[in-house]
Amino acid sequence: MVMVCQKVTALSVNMVNTAGEAIIPPKLEKKLFLSLFVGAFCLISLLTMAMWKIAYLGLAEIQQDLPLLIGAVLGIVFLFALLGVINLFFSLKGWKFPIPFRGKTYAVVNFLYPVVVLLGKVLKIDLRRIEASFVAVSNQIVRNTRLKVPADRLLVVTPHCLQKASCPHKITRDPNNCKRCGGCDVGAMVTLAEEMGFNFFVVTGGTLARQIVKKLRPKAVLAVACERDLTSGIQDVYPLPAVGVMNIRPNGPCYNTHVDMEDFKRQLEEIIEKPND
Repeated sequence: MVMVCQKVTALSVNMVNTAGEAIIPPKLEKKLFLSLFVGAFCLISLLTMAMWKIAYLGLAEIQQDLPLLIGAVLGIVFLFALLGVINLFFSLKGWKFPIPFRGKTYAVVNFLYPVVVLLGKVLKIDLRRIEASFVAVSNQIVRNTRLKVPADRLLVVTPHCLQKASCPHKITRDPNNCKRCGGCDVGAMVTLAEEMGFNFFVVTGGTLARQIVKKLRPKAVLAVACERDLTSGIQDVYPLPAVGVMNIRPNGPCYNTHVDMEDFKRQLEEIIEKPND
């Protein structure tokens, strides 16, 4: 286990330049989160084992079999987490994990995510890179489930910054107020929603997005947002499957953002169930 942790640390360090900025080629984007995830798993496992050994004598004084009982419980938790790590690796390879615990991977990921962020901070890896890598890994997990839902059971949410800042027409909650002038990408999304039949909302933040999810009870969510909002949103709606599409920010965050419409449409086509499916 120690050797695995050392290899993970070396890989993560190699992804950081001298200025402390993460350097992740597109093909290595998913590997970053996997590396940090395995590192977090090793770290927590070693710390838990050390704490159990330190407390062993004290627990034995309370009750002779107590150390073994607690050790057995920790062993079960360790096995559960290990299955999550293995499933994550299988997902990135495009393989199916033939174990009933396959659907619990997100539970392990969400549990270890704060440790992943802490480990990335220690290694001076930009948080945005970690979040982007998490979104890429999460999308791959969903993709491996071969997710298909009827169009009317798919919820698509986008941030209000996708609308041109100077536009006088309020589209939050009701994107049909869009005049489709072509000044931003909202008009094209409204048109796609009409053609394909999915539910489309423009939201001002995570609170409104959660309200819409609770009200509509969709079978899946496709969200357009920045790395931070996608990461928190995917974790918030769990166990509901969610696919994230990164927005484009030519003017900086939260101002006149865009979306790659070809990628957006491709994601929709992968999720929406066709009548003859």
